[in-house]
Amino acid sequence: MILPIVKIGTPLLRRKTAAVPSALAGSKGLKKLLGKMAATMRHADGVGLAANQVGVNLRLFAMESQKNRRYPKAPAFPLRFYLNAKIVKASKKKVRGWEGCLSIPGYRGLVPRHEWLTFTALTPEGARVRRTVRGFEARVIQHEIDHLNGFFYMDRMKGLRDWFHLDLWDARFRPKVRGRGK
Repeated sequence: MILPIVKIGTPLLRRKTAAVPSALAGSKGLKKLLGKMAATMRHADGVGLAANQVGVNLRLFAMESQKNRRYPKAPAFPLRFYLNAKIVKASKKKVRGWEGCLSIPGYRGLVPRHEWLTFTALTPEGARVRRTVRGFEARVIQHEIDHLNGFFYMDRMKGLRDWFHLDLWDARFRPKVRGRGK
C-alpha cells in the first residue's frame, strides 16, 4: 500500500518527532508501517523517507538507493530502517551536493553536508547500531534526520541562488544523454 506523502507547509514537518518507544520495536504494527514506507519511497523514486513525511509523528526513517529516475547515478545501498537515529560525530569538512525532497516535489538545491558521520540508532527489532558512513549514504542520513528534527534541505543552504525548479535543473545540470535524438 502506498501512503500519501505530506508536503511542505504541513505543521508536522516543522516539529521534532517523538521517539519510538522501545515496546514498539519488533511489533507487527511497526513492521507494517515500515513496509508501507518502503513501498511509498520506491513508488516515488526516493532514496529516503522519514515517518513524518507520511504523517506519522515518530523518529524513524527508511532509506535505500537503487537506480531510479530521480537518482540514476547514485551509489547503491540496501534497504534499511532506523529508529531514534542520532548523529554522534561528523566531519568538519562539508561537501555540497544536489538534493531533492519528496515533500517538496519539483525542486533541487545545492546543499552542504558533512562528508562523513557516525550515528547511533535502533533497528526495527530493537538492536542498537552504531555506524560510520560517508558520501551519498551520509547525505541521505543527514537529510532524513533533518526531517525528524523539523528541517528541510533549504534550511541548510547558504541561500536560494542554488535552488532550482526541476525542469530548469534538468536542462542545466542533468548530464546529456548521447545518441538519443536531439
